[in-house]
Order: sequence, then C-alpha cells, then structure tokens
Amino acid sequence: MALQTSVYIATTLDGFIAAADGSLDWLEHDSGEADYGFNAFMTSIDSVVLGRITFEKVLGFGGWPYSGKHVIVPSGALTSDDIPPELRAEVEIVNNEPAGLLATLESGGGGQHAYVDGGGTIQPFLRAGLIDEITISRIPILIGNGIPLFGVIDGDIRLSHVSTTSFDSGLVQSLYRVGG
Repeated sequence: MALQTSVYIATTLDGFIAAADGSLDWLEHDSGEADYGFNAFMTSIDSVVLGRITFEKVLGFGGWPYSGKHVIVPSGALTSDDIPPELRAEVEIVNNEPAGLLATLESGGGGQHAYVDGGGTIQPFLRAGLIDEITISRIPILIGNGIPLFGVIDGDIRLSHVSTTSFDSGLVQSLYRVGG
C-alpha cells in the first residue's frame, strides 16, 4: 500500500495560516470547545513531514505533540544539533524534494499515513501532486494580511469535497480529496 499524505490545518476565514510576522495569536479566538477531530487524525498517522518554521514554532509551544511518530523536517538550514537531544530518535532532518522525502519515509518504515504540515512544505507537496487529502478548519476571524495557506500554483488543482462540519464556535471544517 502506498503512503497516504494528508494536510490538517487551521486558517483564518481570509485564508491565512499565520499573521504576517508569523504569529498565531488569532488561534486564541477559538472557543476551545473541542479538538475538532485532531486527536483522531493524529491517531491515524504514522509519520509527519514538518516544515522547518513550523518545527521551530512547535518546539516553542512546550511539550512535543508528535511522540511516537517519525518526524522528517525538510531543511538545509538545520542540523541534528538543532534537534533537542530528547527528540533525536524521532526527528530526522532531510534536505530533499517532496518525492524524495516520501521515498525516505516509505523505505525507512514511515508507516502508511503521513501528516504534511507547514505552509512552505504543504505548497511544494501540493504542486508536486503528492497530497491525497486536505482538512481545512476555518476559524471565524479576519486578519487582513498574513501567510497564505496556498501560494502560486502552475495550474488548477482539482479537489473533491468529502464533507463539511460546522461547530457552535463558528469553526467550519472541510475535508477534500485532491485530484478527485
């Protein structure tokens, strides 16, 4: 079975994954009523391809949310010295293109389902046709400017809508299959 790749991400209603300065303060708008399926999603994955900026941001949160997962950080700017010693058994720095990263996961026993996270990582995977599904949780806040989830693409990328769920907090979550 081929490795399945999924994106699971929150955006502002105007489509940003972070403010222009990289901050995520807008996420505090959420009422916190539920995990919105994130724990079930995390249970379904074996590995994570985590962008360098996102990796550094997550390290600052305190607590490692990817315990037991094989994490690959695509970066030429990081070395193993940048990984906290307690995470070195789980986190691997790889300087490779998306297809090569997936090949590394598949050959290294990366499991059957990979979570791709970080705007600068999601975009090249999507352009290369290497994302199978996207779950977008739109939080009802407008920030006007920031880092967009989707950058410039070379052509249309067709998506098939699978489901949409709305929550009392105003969050709307949609699941799409890519290439549907």
